[in-house]
Amino acid sequence: MGDSEFQAVLFDLDGVLVDSELQANTVWVQLLAEHGLEIDLPTFMANAVGGTHVVLFEWLRRDYGWTRPKGFIPEMDARLHEAFGSTQAIEGAARTLELLREAEMPFAVASNSLRSRLKRKLEASGLAKLVGEHAYDPAHVGGRGKPAPDLYAYAAAQLGAYITRCVVIEDSVTGLSAGVAAGATAWGLLAGGHVHPDNAAHLTGAGAKRILRTHSELQGALELEG
Repeated sequence: MGDSEFQAVLFDLDGVLVDSELQANTVWVQLLAEHGLEIDLPTFMANAVGGTHVVLFEWLRRDYGWTRPKGFIPEMDARLHEAFGSTQAIEGAARTLELLREAEMPFAVASNSLRSRLKRKLEASGLAKLVGEHAYDPAHVGGRGKPAPDLYAYAAAQLGAYITRCVVIEDSVTGLSAGVAAGATAWGLLAGGHVHPDNAAHLTGAGAKRILRTHSELQGALELEG
């Protein structure tokens, strides 16, 4: 890497490094239908991607008058655990992390996923060893997940970097807004299988300085030499 303006790179996980959003949201839609709430997958994903479960359940209550029945969470956990066992890395993601390591550029993952799911997805996708100990979830910051800035600010601090000298890589408005609020430069990466055609405009509106479509483009933007 050449003389970069950044001290560290902070990644979201789902839709940025691993292709798990479609996987997870399909499980949600199927289980909701079994419990009396029919929502089409595009509608659900438009409201769920990037958010926390607290926000998601509030949306379902507010817009559909639906509250989760007893036993819903354990059943959801079991189904997601099974589904995430086959999580795949997004094309080029592993190479991006390898090149960052070779360039001695610090990086971390900051995800709204529960810690157990975060670890399972990293392990299943083969990225766990590359990420190492720098994988953070809302429990690290008292449960204050994105769009609050805390998680990205915490990840930067763990890397010994100033958040204002970090670049956040995100695919959702929720996550990108968290990066911007924390003071980082934020880029949108639309490389996952769940991308909507209007995501680029939404991310730009939320403060994305660049919109990238592949990890190859990201590597170029970060001045990484493959």
